[in-house]
Amino acid sequence: MGLMTRTSNGWLPNLLEDIFDDRLTENGFSALKSLPAVNIEEKEDKYSLELVAPGKSKKDFNIELDNDLLIISSETKDEKETEDKNFTRREFSYESFKRSFTLPDTVDANKIKANYKNGILYLDLPKREEAKTQPKRLIDIS
Repeated sequence: MGLMTRTSNGWLPNLLEDIFDDRLTENGFSALKSLPAVNIEEKEDKYSLELVAPGKSKKDFNIELDNDLLIISSETKDEKETEDKNFTRREFSYESFKRSFTLPDTVDANKIKANYKNGILYLDLPKREEAKTQPKRLIDIS
């Protein structure tokens, strides 16, 4: 079907990257534990992408489309300070990730929708009309 191109990073396991090209960073190295898990499913009329990111809110995400490159990123910072009589305790928290996916020509980029619910970011990537699976039909012979 020739949906997308793929870049192979030999040292990484193949995690359903047959559908979308996942570029970890500019040089191909990243701490895998900091990347959220992604499920991608092709359906008749769309692709469904699910990105697991518990403990966030929808304002924590940035979703960009640069030509055929879909970029999902998040950056959250948290700083807490508690003062008591003899001590000060400071806690810092910083989390970030960036996932990129090369979209196939069959995706209608103007109709992409995103929703965040129960710790999962859902993206619907509708297919163009001409790319949708057509029902089987009989052809008359003249």
